[in-house]
Parts: sequence; structure tokens; C-alpha cells
Amino acid sequence: MRFGVVVFPGSNCDIDCYHVVKDVMNKEVDYLWHKDRLEDFNKYDCIILPGGFSYGDYLRVGAIARFSPVMEGIIEFAERGKLVLGICNGFQVLLEAGLLPGAMIKNDSLKFRCFYTHIKVENARTPFTGQCFQGQVLRIPIAHGDGNYYVPDDMLKELEENNQIVFRYCDEEGRAVREANPNGSIENIAGICNKRGNVLGMMPHPERCSEEILGSSHGRLIFESIVRYLEGGGSVGR
Repeated sequence: MRFGVVVFPGSNCDIDCYHVVKDVMNKEVDYLWHKDRLEDFNKYDCIILPGGFSYGDYLRVGAIARFSPVMEGIIEFAERGKLVLGICNGFQVLLEAGLLPGAMIKNDSLKFRCFYTHIKVENARTPFTGQCFQGQVLRIPIAHGDGNYYVPDDMLKELEENNQIVFRYCDEEGRAVREANPNGSIENIAGICNKRGNVLGMMPHPERCSEEILGSSHGRLIFESIVRYLEGGGSVGR
């Protein structure tokens, strides 16, 4: 089992992701430079697009990274049904690349928000949430200025019908109320997957809370879900 962690100019959570995969999950992992044209992605089972400020967030978050040479291979990788996880800026890049629907705009407060939030697992039947239970509340930090997820009404309806909404911001009791929404994201959405379920984008940072010493280990559930899914030959479940 081997993971790849993409490094764009401006990525700042690549080392954290690498650490969790290698030192916490004890799995093989490589850094993938943004200029790499990886013709052979067969040795990878999951590719992670980490958080940060790819290309300084110039023009628009994720808009330049989407055209990095490595993205051509990642799009093909995803189309073959392989696992792709985008965290924060990685989520924004996946939206710009068209691997996930919708767009990300400025937080409604127009302020950078950096603190622990609670998110509710809306879909525990994905390769990324199989070790969670339906409705479980996770405590995971955010750190972003452009986390206000938006889709038009018809696309939102499609996300709901296809069970593509994976996480919603909520309070400690699991209620997706306005007060628990840190950025104005439509319907408190914190993470979505594609129709096939093999591509997940999420704004909270699971790599920053995968060890108790960091104040929460709930993020480890995301990585454990991926590992169990791959070890189980593609089956989802605890």
C-alpha cells in the first residue's frame, strides 16, 4: 500500500500528511512534485492533495494549481477509480480541476478562520469514512479564508440525492445550526465526494488531529478508513 502527497509551491501541510501516513499509519508514502508528469501511477493506492496556499492563492485559490503538470495524472488516476483526498487547499484544487462539483468563495466573515470545529458524518459509506459511524461528531480544526462552499440549487439537490455530502459543520450535539458554520458554507457543508465516491474534498484538517498529543485524534479515523478500505479490497465498513 503506497500513498502519494502532492507538493505545490505554497503547500504547507504536505509534511503533516506525510508524517501521519508514514509515522502514525505506518504506510509507505512519497512526495509528488507539482511538475511531475507521472505516467505510472500504478504503484499508488491513494493520493493526497494537502492544505496550504498553492501558488500563493494568486488569481483564485487552486486556480493555478489546477494546471500543474501533476494534475493531468491525478485526474486520470481518479477516473480509474483510485482514491484521491483533497484537504483544504487540496479541496479547492479538486473543485477547480472539475473532479468535484461546486466552487469555493471567501468566508462570509471575510476573515481567516483557524480553530477547532465539529463536523457531523453524513455519509459513513465512503472509502474515507468507513471507520466512522453515521451521524458521528468529529472534532477537527479548520484554517482557511476561502472555505465558503457554494453550489446552485439544482446541483445541491443532486448532491443530496446522490449522498455526496459527507460532512456538515455542526455543534457538539451534532446539530447543523447556523452558529456552528464557520464560513457561511451552503447547508453547512464541510466535505463532499464525487458520485463514484473515490474522490473526497474536505475543508477541516484531519492530519492536524491524528494524535492525542494534538488535542484530538478524530482525524485519524479518516486515514484509518482509507487503510481499511484498501486492505479490504475495496469494501466499506467497520
